[in-house]
Amino acid sequence: MNNSESSNFDKMSFIPVSPESHFPIQNLPYGVFSTADNPQQRIGVAIGDQILDLGVVKSLFEGPSTLNAFMGLGRAAWSEARQTIQNLLSADTPTLRDNASLRERAIVPQSSATMHVPARIGDYTDFYSSKNHAFNVAQPPVFTACKLFDFELEMAFLTGPATKLGEPIPMDKVEDHIFGMVLMNDWSARDIQKWEYVPLGPFLGKNFGTTVSPWVVTMDALKPFVTKNMPQDPKPLPYLTHEDDYNFDISLEVAIMCDGLSSPATICRSNFSNMYWTMKQQLAHHTVTGCNINPGDLMGSGTISGEMEDSFGSMLELCWKGTKTIELGNGVTRKFLKDGDEVIMTGFCNGNGYKVGFGTCVGKVLPALPM
Repeated sequence: MNNSESSNFDKMSFIPVSPESHFPIQNLPYGVFSTADNPQQRIGVAIGDQILDLGVVKSLFEGPSTLNAFMGLGRAAWSEARQTIQNLLSADTPTLRDNASLRERAIVPQSSATMHVPARIGDYTDFYSSKNHAFNVAQPPVFTACKLFDFELEMAFLTGPATKLGEPIPMDKVEDHIFGMVLMNDWSARDIQKWEYVPLGPFLGKNFGTTVSPWVVTMDALKPFVTKNMPQDPKPLPYLTHEDDYNFDISLEVAIMCDGLSSPATICRSNFSNMYWTMKQQLAHHTVTGCNINPGDLMGSGTISGEMEDSFGSMLELCWKGTKTIELGNGVTRKFLKDGDEVIMTGFCNGNGYKVGFGTCVGKVLPALPM
């Protein structure tokens, strides 16, 4: 990290931010929101429990209702915008701090905003990259409404500048195409998935729904939390090899809220650093045969499971394929999800007196459609 980046991480915002907030000035994730008095979807950044409406303060963001165009500009533009926004929100900068009229138009409470999918998702790829998950789930179904409904704890990255069909992204360029990350729940119908596994593999058991968190945390915000890559044996082929670390210390949790509980029950605590393959390797592999990308393509990490039982990233693993019961409290138990269950995923990095977080990724299980 250079000196200017380091000083930015020491800044304080003129907007009060709780130490427990996922959205200090060191984070500034991008999202798309609307409000009751202005239903136009627009781009903002989260700061504490507020949103800075970027269209009000920066012409670059006037008009677009998704992040795709901005993501397509590349790393130099991303870094410049981030530094400008950090300075604008700094307690040392009077531009917004001392202009009550501008501040009233530009600052929106998160509680009054409706969040939307942050990008127009063109292509979606879900990788299989957690060594522990792969070891845990290797396993006479009937085609009917799912009885073994599950979540998968994942993260995903959104891509930046487009590439041309037929042009691979070499390893020394892939970082220029990774804009930022979100939490992701890759819902899974395990009984249907088992039915499909023989002989061809999963399809309907995985393709019916995916939930992502609304705030996109940029890679610049995550740089201070880089951690060692997981050892890889055998050594990857040359096109997948990179010497620099590109793994991240992101604490992850999954909780379930359902009838009979007064508060969500946490059932999983994992960490993104459990990933065997890095995002650089994923994108290099994804494009090595010339598959092109566009701004806003979504690349799912694959289920993130640790080595300990309480770090397994799916019900399939937590209940060990239905042989164990998960205690949620108040006498409520689960092996797999039931109708009405709400799955709440959270993720954050711990800084020195602050958190850089992703907020929540929330989805509720609804009854199956009649068959």
